[in-house]
Amino acid sequence: MAIKEPERIWWKPFTRDERLWVAMALLWMMGSFVFMPVYHFIGAQNPPSETYRVRDHEKFRALVDGMVAKYKVGEDKGVPVVKPEPGSDVFMQASMWQWYPVLELEKGKTYRIHLSSMDITHGFSIQPINMNFMVVPDYDYVLTLTPTTAGDYYIVCNEFCGLGHHLMVGKMIIK
Repeated sequence: MAIKEPERIWWKPFTRDERLWVAMALLWMMGSFVFMPVYHFIGAQNPPSETYRVRDHEKFRALVDGMVAKYKVGEDKGVPVVKPEPGSDVFMQASMWQWYPVLELEKGKTYRIHLSSMDITHGFSIQPINMNFMVVPDYDYVLTLTPTTAGDYYIVCNEFCGLGHHLMVGKMIIK
């Protein structure tokens, strides 16, 4: 409880400086409100992707297993390495705590990479180029990818997915 009540009119009218700052803040807010949706269409920051609903995880898993059986060229730490044909659909699944399979792609060739999670939300981050996508259960994300630089790229899960999260590192080999 206050010791003494405030006067009936305890506030003072805005000064010229205060009006200027409020006007600038409102103008900035309105400019941002208009700019953000416009930049969504004119900016080049949006990844080229398609998204489809996955109703049955077993069907997606069967597509991954079929691709592994058809294009397997070796193994890396017990995970199959696949070398799909350029221009083909490549299937990769995320599950606790693994990206499956390892992809071997050709430099300068275009691939359609299908990503889906079998359990919980994962982050698909290609390092060191820092390309990031969310991989959510029940969705098939199709990324159209044309590798331009040869090398080994690691796929890191950047969305916490449990106790083995720090072990969830996949691989993409570009030759």
